[in-house]
Amino acid sequence: MIQRIAELKDRQVVCVEDGTILGYVGDVELDTTNGRLSSIVIFGRPKGFGLFGRDDDIVIPWEAISIIGEETILVKCGIK
Repeated sequence: MIQRIAELKDRQVVCVEDGTILGYVGDVELDTTNGRLSSIVIFGRPKGFGLFGRDDDIVIPWEAISIIGEETILVKCGIK
């Protein structure tokens, strides 16, 4: 299955183990030396309507991705 990076953006990311919704894909990281997707990034949630910054971003490595569906991406949460 071939997809564009833009199609991954704004998909919901869910942990396979417990069903926790981690957030939505905000960005991706590419390895430019071999031209592969290395991880997806979920932007941290805003604190106090964004006035107090954001939580840390969640970076999920490619190896932790189980399934990429049409609306949801399932990931293994135990891999860091």
